[in-house]
Amino acid sequence: MQKRILIVEDEPAIRDMVAFALRKDDYEPVAAGDGREAQAAIADRVPDLILLDWMLPGGSSGLELARRWRREALTRDIPIIMLTARGEENDRVGGLEAGVDDYVVKPFSARELLARIRAVLRRAREDDADGSVRVGALRIDGAAHRVFADVGGMEESVTIGPTEYRLLHFFMTHAERVYTRTQLLDHVWGGSVYVEERTVDVHIRRLRKALEPSSLDAMVQTVRGAGYRFSTAT
Repeated sequence: MQKRILIVEDEPAIRDMVAFALRKDDYEPVAAGDGREAQAAIADRVPDLILLDWMLPGGSSGLELARRWRREALTRDIPIIMLTARGEENDRVGGLEAGVDDYVVKPFSARELLARIRAVLRRAREDDADGSVRVGALRIDGAAHRVFADVGGMEESVTIGPTEYRLLHFFMTHAERVYTRTQLLDHVWGGSVYVEERTVDVHIRRLRKALEPSSLDAMVQTVRGAGYRFSTAT
């Protein structure tokens, strides 16, 4: 079955160009001009990936939509690539902190965009193959693609984004070892040339935030001058 990709973009010329490139690469594009149309498209059929413009009409920016979709069960695991003319570091970090998986700065070529799409979808497929693992009070159910925390003898579900899930799974299967940002990029992101080292810091913060309600965020430890470690020891 063709992968369904939702294009949320208010400029018809860009929307049509992206849709044309997607069809040529055997994807099924679906277009939306604003947040309302995007919600309707998702309700009709959940896409395999979302291409999301930052600046949108109708009161909801792409950033706000990304945050909302990461909170909702139906959309929290859908990979999102942000398309925007805002290329400053703070803008990229803001997008990553909102939960997007990658960031493409306009103007971009169809070839670059398709390469990013393939990389993000490949990482999503690898997530599906992850097994189950338990470390301390945390448990990952690989078949259900869910994370659980033991809080006072009761298991509670942890709300977590797809990149944070992948990062946590790697940490839990390699506990007590220190990894540099470069090593984490290689192991978790697959050594993609499109991802910057700063991305690791952003997702570490988001992972800690996801674990914070269960008081397990201290398991993700910063080792000054070296990198990060996952440990049950404080």
